Amino acid sequence: MTEEAGPRIRGERRRATDAEARALASAVRLRILRLCSAEALTNKELAQRLGRNPATVLHHVRTLADTGFLAAQPPRRGTRGSREVPYLATGKSWLMDLDDRPPPARDPLLAAFLEEVSAVGEQRLSSSRLGLRLAPADLQEFRDRLHGLLDEFARRPQDPAAEPWSLYLGMHPEA
Repeated sequence: MTEEAGPRIRGERRRATDAEARALASAVRLRILRLCSAEALTNKELAQRLGRNPATVLHHVRTLADTGFLAAQPPRRGTRGSREVPYLATGKSWLMDLDDRPPPARDPLLAAFLEEVSAVGEQRLSSSRLGLRLAPADLQEFRDRLHGLLDEFARRPQDPAAEPWSLYLGMHPEA
């Protein structure tokens, strides 16, 4: 039997603190949040899925947990009776406003997207591209409506049996 999970994303969008902004400035951390959005995973499971060193992943997991982006779940027994702590994404990252921060040298959202597409293969990517000419008021309306749609879906209850999907959206002025 599958139960529908309640929405984990609650609250209003707000400016990220410096610590929160630093925590979200890493493609690896963003990938950890994505992996932990549908199921609770241990550090070992995350390291295996990311193809990374468990010690390095643990540093990222602790950073995300310390800033409230990951929540530790009840410990469980691992192989050979070891105690493992699984982590689940809280959904808090969706509420963070980072727009007023100086852009990093490389966009961690883009880097995470490219790593994830590389992992599943470009043949599984569904993409679209559109060129628009928008007056400033129309551009703001477009952004507001687009974010409203994304926010609506982000706040819906999650069905644990549903297939997980990721969406990356990039906008830029033309050169």
